[in-house]
This record gives sequence, C-alpha cells and structure tokens, in this order.
Amino acid sequence: MPDSTRKAGTLFVVATPMGNLTDMTFRAVSTLSGVDLIAAEDTRHSRHLLTNYSISTPLLAYHEHNERQQTGKLVDMMLAGKSVALISDAGTPLVSDPGFPLIRAAHAEGIRIVPIPGCCAAIAALSASGLPVERFVFEGFPPARSAGRLRKFESLLGESRTMIFYESSHRITASLSDMIQVFGPDRQAALAREITKQFETIVKAELSRLLEFIAGDANQQKGEFVILLHGAEEKKRDDLAGILGPLMGALSLKQAVALAVEITGRPRNEVYAEALKFKG
Repeated sequence: MPDSTRKAGTLFVVATPMGNLTDMTFRAVSTLSGVDLIAAEDTRHSRHLLTNYSISTPLLAYHEHNERQQTGKLVDMMLAGKSVALISDAGTPLVSDPGFPLIRAAHAEGIRIVPIPGCCAAIAALSASGLPVERFVFEGFPPARSAGRLRKFESLLGESRTMIFYESSHRITASLSDMIQVFGPDRQAALAREITKQFETIVKAELSRLLEFIAGDANQQKGEFVILLHGAEEKKRDDLAGILGPLMGALSLKQAVALAVEITGRPRNEVYAEALKFKG
C-alpha cells in the first residue's frame, strides 16, 4: 500500500500514435510536457514525435536491453518526488513492449501510476475486424520458428474467443501458412496492416484467402501486422442429467457413471456427483 507520509512522484504510462501523429491526445501532450523525464523505448524515434508537439522534456532510453538496469534509477527519481512518463515507439506501453519491470517496481514502492490512454494496435484492429468482440484474447507475437508457432497454435485449437496476434513483415506469410495447417483454410480471420498509416489495409476473409492476398502482392507484405482469428465453435454441453437418468434406472451406480463418462467425455468426479443426485 502507498505510504501517505512520503511525497513520491508519479509514473505516467502514456499511449502515443502508431503512425498518424494527429492521433496524439491533448492529455498526452500536456502530460509529456509537464513531467520531469520521459523514459522512451527509442529516444531517436520519440524525439521526432516530441519535436512535432514542441515538447522539450529530457529523454532517457528505456528498452528491453536495459530496462532492468534503468528501473532502479527511475524508481529512485520518483521516490525523490520527480514525475516520469513511460512511452514506447508506438501505441500503448507494455503491450508487446518494454515496461513491466518498471510498473511492478513502482507498485512495490507505493508510487502512483496513472495511465494516459490512447492508441493500441490490437484494440484498433479488433474494432474494425468484423470478428466477435465480446470476448477476445491477446497472444502477442507468435514464436519466431515454425515448430514453435505450430505448437503455440495447436495449444489454441479449443480457444473460443477471438484471438489477436502481432506479426512482423518477414514472417507474415509463414505465420499464415502455419495457421492454415493448424486451424484449417476456412477459419475466418482478419488482417490489419499499417494501422493509421498511409497504406493501412484491413481485410476479413478465410485464412486461405488472406494468405493468397498477402502472397500475391509484395507491397502487402510490408509493415506491421495484426492477425485476428475467429475462435473455435463452442461445443454444446451434453445433457448429463438426461443421459444419466436412463442409465441409473438400468445399471448400478458404478456402471452408470463409467458409461456416462465414456459417452460425454466429462470428468468422472463431475459425472459421479450428478449420479449421486439421482441416487439421493
């Protein structure tokens, strides 16, 4: 819990544009202008954004190769009363970007953390995908090698929620091919490329058609991608009571449970508990 007697600074987690600089929010500009330091994934990349909005706040490089070393320094600054803003190269920090050690350490020290919402490629793509949005799961980048990707996709075969993946330009066709191998060519999916940028492309189709679309146009293989995959159809639950009723009338409890488990595939303890209701 925060220590109310200590006047620590604040950590702002600030979302920035994914490509179109006009997606910057007024609150993000105000926050970045007012903090003591901005921790940026790539200071060269971020300086272009900050210059565009006349933000002169000092920058500190904070990326996957130095985040553990820099975290202590940033926490010490905030404990001394300074305010820090965390930004990534694009979109919302921590979503497939650096920053988790800093957030965890700030929580541990009772430092106030304030999110400044804005762009997020996964949510932007989902909103325009035409796939179910009520329930979804973000899976980040699939493994770089095909064997790892196949294992990952196979582990998601039963996933009924819409799945969201990020992918790079040099692996997009290979990832789509592996998805087809695991989920089948007819699984509904959507592909969002270069969201908010000049050559933004959003296509909804079967996986096989998406692969044909990408493979047939070298220009469509460039940029940053979000792949969205329709979840598996949820299997209807067997009417366990309806199955157990006749079995309990003709067989012993043990036999009825064993046969119901074989028919439904449900766990034995679940079937046994239901059978006891009939016996009682």
